[in-house]
Amino acid sequence: MTETETTANAPDSETERRDAIVVGVGGMGSAAAYHLADRGLDVLGVERYNIPHSQGSSHGFSRIIRLAYYEHPSYVPLLRSAYDEWAALGEDLIHETGSIAVGPPESDIFEGARRACREHSLDHDVLSGAALNDRFPGYDVPEEYRAVFQPQGGFLVPEDCIVAHVEGAYDRGAEIHARTKVLDWTPLDDGGVRVEVERGESTETHEADSLVVAAGAWTGDLLPELAPVLEPERQVLGWFQPEERDKFDPGSFPVFSLRCDDGAYLYGFPVHGVPGFKIGKYNHREEVVDPDEMDREPTPTDEAILREYTEDYFADAAGPTTRLETCLFTNSPDERFIIDTHPEYPQVAVACGFSGHGFKFSSVVGDILADLAAEGETDHPIEQFAIDRFDNLYIS
Repeated sequence: MTETETTANAPDSETERRDAIVVGVGGMGSAAAYHLADRGLDVLGVERYNIPHSQGSSHGFSRIIRLAYYEHPSYVPLLRSAYDEWAALGEDLIHETGSIAVGPPESDIFEGARRACREHSLDHDVLSGAALNDRFPGYDVPEEYRAVFQPQGGFLVPEDCIVAHVEGAYDRGAEIHARTKVLDWTPLDDGGVRVEVERGESTETHEADSLVVAAGAWTGDLLPELAPVLEPERQVLGWFQPEERDKFDPGSFPVFSLRCDDGAYLYGFPVHGVPGFKIGKYNHREEVVDPDEMDREPTPTDEAILREYTEDYFADAAGPTTRLETCLFTNSPDERFIIDTHPEYPQVAVACGFSGHGFKFSSVVGDILADLAAEGETDHPIEQFAIDRFDNLYIS
C-alpha cells in the first residue's frame, strides 16, 4: 500500500473472507502458512514464482544451521526453538556435520561463537588453526587462527524445507497459489485486509482478517514504509570439485564461518546434493540491486573471488568449477531481522531484513508470524527485531 492510499470503507460481501493471507511462500512464508494452517485457520498463500524457486534467498541446496551464534548470544534461544520445529517437521531436514567458527584470535567470529557457547552451556571445543587442520584435513587455515567447533551445527536443504512446510500446509487445509503476483493491498475499516493479485491473465481480489508479508527482497515494494531500511544485495555462491573428495564429505567436513585476515567473512559446506565443495563470501561484491533488474548470471569476476579464497583456505577443494549461482540478501542497517506487526496496521505481520543469516530460523519465524497474525503478539523473544528501533521510517 502506498503512502497516499486510504483504507477501504467496507469489506466486499461477494469476496470470500479468509483468516489469513501470506504473501511470499519462500523460507519464511511457507513456514507461516504451515503454522497458521496447523492452528486450524483458513489460509491462502501467494507466491509470484514457482514453489520452491531460485529468484530470491531460499535456494542453493544448503543453508547453515548453528547454535554457536557469533552474531550475538541472544539468538540462541530462538535457535533452540528452530531446532525443535525442524525436528517436528521432518527428521531428515537437519544434516548434522558440526559447525566451525574460525578466525584470528581476537576476531569477532571466534570470540562471539565462544561467548555464545559459554553463556548457553553449549558443548564445544576450542581449537588452534593447526589443530583444526589436523582434525578436519579439508581445512587449511593459518596455524595461529582460533576456532570453535560445536557438534550440533550442520545444514538444511532449503528447497526440501520449503516443500515440507508447503506439503504440511496443504495437509492442514491451506490453499497456495504459485505464479501469482500481488499488485496491491489495502487495510479495511473493520480491521481486515484486501489483496489484489494477478494470476495468469486475470486479476483477483481476496480478503482476510490478517496479512503476513514475507516477500524477501520485494518487501519494500509492498511496504514502502520499510524500504529505507531494506537493502537488497546480489550474492554469488561457488561450487568447486575437490582434489580429494573424502576430505569434504559431510562426515568429515563441518560447515564453517570464517573471518579472513583481510576482513572478509566466508561461509561454506561439504559436498552435498550437487557436485562440489560450496563457498560464499558475505556481501560478495557489495552490489545493491533492484531484485527485478539484477544480473542473475554469475561472471568470471564472481568466480575468481570465490576461487581465490578457496585456494587460500581450502586448497584441496580448489579443483574445477562445477557450479555458480546468484541469490539475494536483504540487509537491514544493523543486520538484525525485522519481525513485527505494522506500526499503523496491526493486522499486518512482517518478517524481512534477514541479512544473509536468517533461513535457519524460518521454522520458528513461521510460528512467530502465526502468533502475530492470529493473536497480535508472541511469547518468543523478538524484542530486538522490532520495527520501532529505526528512526528514519515514514509512518503516517
